[in-house]
Amino acid sequence: MKLDPSASKGNIYRMSFLPKQTYTKNEATIWSIPNYWDIMAIAIIFTFIVLVAWGAKQMLGSYRLGDIIHISLNPIYLPGYALRTTMRLFIALFFSLVFTFVFGTLAARNKHAEHIIIPTIDILQSVPVLSFLSIVMTGFIFIFKNSMLGPECAAIFGIFTSQAWNMTLSFYQGVKTVPKELKEAANIFHLSAWQKFWKVEVPFSMPGLLWNMMMSMSGSWFFVIACEAFSVAGQNITLPGVGSYISLAIAEANSMAVIYAIICMLVVIFLYDQLLFRPLIYWTEKFEESQDDEERARRAWIISLFQRTKFLRKTTSLLEELAELWVNFKPFRTKPKASTNKRSTLLVKMHYLTLATILIFATFIIWDFVLVNISWHEIKYVFTLGLFTGIRVMSLILLSSLIWLPIGVWIGLRPNLAAAIQPIIQFVAAFPANLLFSVATMLIVTFNLNVEIWVSPLMVLGTQWYILFNVIAGTSVLPKELKLAAANFRVKGLLWWRRIILPGIAPYFITGAITAAGGAWNASIVAEVLKWGTINLHATGIGNYIDTNFNSGDLPRLALGTIIMCLIVLLINRLFWRPLYNIAMRRFDID
Repeated sequence: MKLDPSASKGNIYRMSFLPKQTYTKNEATIWSIPNYWDIMAIAIIFTFIVLVAWGAKQMLGSYRLGDIIHISLNPIYLPGYALRTTMRLFIALFFSLVFTFVFGTLAARNKHAEHIIIPTIDILQSVPVLSFLSIVMTGFIFIFKNSMLGPECAAIFGIFTSQAWNMTLSFYQGVKTVPKELKEAANIFHLSAWQKFWKVEVPFSMPGLLWNMMMSMSGSWFFVIACEAFSVAGQNITLPGVGSYISLAIAEANSMAVIYAIICMLVVIFLYDQLLFRPLIYWTEKFEESQDDEERARRAWIISLFQRTKFLRKTTSLLEELAELWVNFKPFRTKPKASTNKRSTLLVKMHYLTLATILIFATFIIWDFVLVNISWHEIKYVFTLGLFTGIRVMSLILLSSLIWLPIGVWIGLRPNLAAAIQPIIQFVAAFPANLLFSVATMLIVTFNLNVEIWVSPLMVLGTQWYILFNVIAGTSVLPKELKLAAANFRVKGLLWWRRIILPGIAPYFITGAITAAGGAWNASIVAEVLKWGTINLHATGIGNYIDTNFNSGDLPRLALGTIIMCLIVLLINRLFWRPLYNIAMRRFDID
């Protein structure tokens, strides 16, 4: 991260896409005349506005529970479906980012909040999307009665639950690992907590957060099928989108429709990578420590286009000034009172008392709703099913780590290669593993394979990329001085891995592994139940148990399966992953 020598007090550097420019009066007049680059840029902006307006109009239409929303497999409708799905993904991404900034920062700064937020996220990331939908979809449909917003909000919330948790963990890890030198610089410049957040914590955490944002977008495609086609009150709801299109294609065993959906996804991923993520990658590289121009990724064409404009480039200076006002905002400060410590202690006690009350109330509700209606024998059986799924998950996470850890380090040490291969990784990660389930089903049936074993790889097809993305992010932010020191002392081979790479990327890798494991548990509800046309294969596991009871509408057993899955995941995280993470943090003497 570079300090701006021209910065004023309390302004370490400017957070902007374009460098600040100053012009004379005559130059400003010339620059205000649009050129043909302006025309191209304005055309892109207006196209974006028109598409968003059309999609928003469709999302605000009327809808009554029981209305049939027709989905056609004709590929001519796929562009409209892709727009609807993409809007849901980005709306969910926006709320995920807000959630990340609020709760990730709170967990990193406040130890009492950390003890609550992080275990809660560990639980929530393992809760199946189907369980979330069963809780919220009826509420949203009731709130937005006779409006398409009800099903749309339910779908967006389901997608949100597949995005927010890994982003929050990544940002939390980034804020926790801010170097002491940057903290001291912030204190020297007398930055407020607000300025410190925007000028130090967000920029330092941004490279890792951006990779996890891309992974969230890619991972969302895996669950978009469940979020766009679900049941409520005995009614099937299929929202227009790529997910519902794929769901119908699988139900009808239409291979050509699946191919059309894959091509459509490829185009959509390419577009939002070029228009959003590639410029963001180039922008965030200015926040990396000791980053030379030679190591920077090639500038995105969309940035080059806007930098060659005249009228739009001049208008962006106003947005830049507004951003600076937002970043440098200083709230009204009051003098600390003598009773601050006592008040803080009282608030902490009230906080834990409130939490204990909520837990007691939740336990009473669970007992009354679940345990009274289900025998202890079945509870033990479901716990056994959870152990079966847990063995699959941990085995596959270990195997995925052995594969993607060295590959991620190799890519992360080469910024230009990382920028070039990033859209390819995005598409592979975004490719819905559900589409490969049909191939797996046919192979299992044709060769009479053991379904208990061969469904296991399907659980990590969509989640293994969390490990790769986080390893790339961790490797890319390693200080250049550390790499040069290792080269000068000729540290190579196993010693290089033990002393340089593994300690340097340990927090990132563990964050990715925790998220991948949580995603694999979530994916078990799909991977342990294979469907292709009239063929149905079921593997022994808690994912199969949850899926079966969701489709049958048995809410007590659905809740039981979800609770036991969450408890098992929480135990694994508390007893295995978190101790490893704490060791990695202490290795760097991070507060």
